[in-house]
Amino acid sequence: MDKKYIVRLEDKEVMALTVILNKGKHPAQKRKRAHALLLAHEGQKSDREIAQIVRMNDQIVTELRKRFFNFGFETALVGKPHRRRPKVIDLENEARLIALANRERQDGKQPCSLRTLARKFVTSDGRRVSHETIRQALKKVEPAKREPRADWPQPEKPQTIEL
Repeated sequence: MDKKYIVRLEDKEVMALTVILNKGKHPAQKRKRAHALLLAHEGQKSDREIAQIVRMNDQIVTELRKRFFNFGFETALVGKPHRRRPKVIDLENEARLIALANRERQDGKQPCSLRTLARKFVTSDGRRVSHETIRQALKKVEPAKREPRADWPQPEKPQTIEL
């Protein structure tokens, strides 16, 4: 079977892959990709043979060749970045959440639970969020912006010892 995506590496790329394989600490996936790219560059082995040597699936080797051909050396070696889900609570919504949490705390009652805050809080675009999202957002807030609860024990001041 003819190879559709042929890997042709430059000398500096071959050297970089050799350094990855022989020196330093690199993630296992990166080392496997480097080894597979070097074997594909030699051109004497099929994808199935390369996969057996490197202990990968032969479809992954084919995809690696394709990624090298379409996106270049660095993307083939490191991989494409994963798409991240957009944050539900941005800075504006975080400020509104902190204000809501502080307002609930200042009413003289016990501080609201996360589930109660989640029921009361609606983002600026009208979506509701889970209590876990509320917890993660409040956890990131600087301690100076949060007020300590009255029932929390106050930290003792460290004693200084004079010599």
